[in-house]
Amino acid sequence: MLRTVGDQPTLWESVLPPEVLVMSPELARVDALLDDARFFEPFKAHFHLVLGRPSIPIETYLRLMFLKYRYRLGYETLCAEVTDSISWQRFSRIPLGGRVPHPTTLMKITTRCGSATVEALNETLIARAVEAHLVRTNRVRADTTVVEADVKYPTDSGLLTKAIGTAAGLVERIKNSGAASRTIVVDHVNASRRHAHEIGAWLRRRTGEARDEVLSITGQIAGLAEETMIDAAKVVTNGRAFLRRYPDTPKAGRVTATINELDTLIDRASRVIEQTRQRLAGNTPAGSTRLVSLHDPDARPIRKGRLGKPVEFGFKAQVVDNEDGLILDHTVEVGNPPDAPQLVPAIERVARRCGHPPDIVTADRGYGKASIDKALTEEVGVGFVAIPRPGKPTEKRKLEINTPEFREQIRWRTGAEGRIACLKRQQGWNRSHLTGIEGARTWCGHGVLTHNLTKLARLEP
Repeated sequence: MLRTVGDQPTLWESVLPPEVLVMSPELARVDALLDDARFFEPFKAHFHLVLGRPSIPIETYLRLMFLKYRYRLGYETLCAEVTDSISWQRFSRIPLGGRVPHPTTLMKITTRCGSATVEALNETLIARAVEAHLVRTNRVRADTTVVEADVKYPTDSGLLTKAIGTAAGLVERIKNSGAASRTIVVDHVNASRRHAHEIGAWLRRRTGEARDEVLSITGQIAGLAEETMIDAAKVVTNGRAFLRRYPDTPKAGRVTATINELDTLIDRASRVIEQTRQRLAGNTPAGSTRLVSLHDPDARPIRKGRLGKPVEFGFKAQVVDNEDGLILDHTVEVGNPPDAPQLVPAIERVARRCGHPPDIVTADRGYGKASIDKALTEEVGVGFVAIPRPGKPTEKRKLEINTPEFREQIRWRTGAEGRIACLKRQQGWNRSHLTGIEGARTWCGHGVLTHNLTKLARLEP
């Protein structure tokens, strides 16, 4: 059951000195911004209005998530800090002496509501800011970045070794439950780990044969992984047959979930084995479909040309902000889609949210196409577009890009990189700790919501 507001303040707060109950100016302004019933609407689709166990107050959840992303706290640390701070309890609308929500409760609500709810919250906040005349759209800028997934640097041998070990653990759990107990499975965990250590030893050598030996050992690990997945597939088949024959097995639901998890692992490990075989044959697997993680199948290798990280593994995000640093639009996509086709839809969304298109749009060379400029000016209604294009400009184009106005907008555009750096440093955009594209969008959406709340708290008179 949905609860929007919490309990009233207790009598204990009336006996405390006023100095103890004062919130910081930023928290007081953010509290006022969130004090709007429209922020409750996105949650109604995920909770029954009458039936079921009452949820924690949504006003408390929103404020706790702001504190989490504002101060880069984990769920457990967040709840501990709120418990120890009277000011944070007042901001979170938790009565003095009341119970702070458990960390797992916050995790479950975040996962259950997903990215669509966070997107609706950002829409509501921008609408509220537009009503208060706090959003300027005289010029906006766009840029893209990579939001890394929560994965280690992937290698073929590492993924295969992990798949073998994980499959062995799942098979053991299934067999211990009584399902597929007579299925013969050969344990290749120690052999695969021994081969993985051999790869590390060969990589430290500087001889010409090291590369060939590493490829040979990787092929051996792939062979062990193939045998393991064949045995695991037999366990899945026999385990499901056992559950059909004995549906009253203790903890049948948990056993079913384990079998399904093993089935998913087999499918993903088979993709890794295929990628490895392609690489051993001298072919590079396509980055758009390459699996780089067993637990996050949506993460992809993305090359952005950074010297320190030539290849990053995660998702591609786009940010559109204005002069005040407010993020008016953001997207998170799988893989590495081209920049240019994303710009016009983003500016159309900005125009819809703000009631009119921006006067000036600027972006980097990755967006530079004549068709994009034409679509922005003629279809969206943008007054001026300042986007450099790749290649040698024509004489006509030189006259356009050498004007003082064009140069000024290009100089201002470089600040988009600083905005992205701020999101990575302060709002968690450096790495998503939720898996999958849905998790990445949820994680980045909360970061944008926190960033905009902080900016609007400073803009309000």
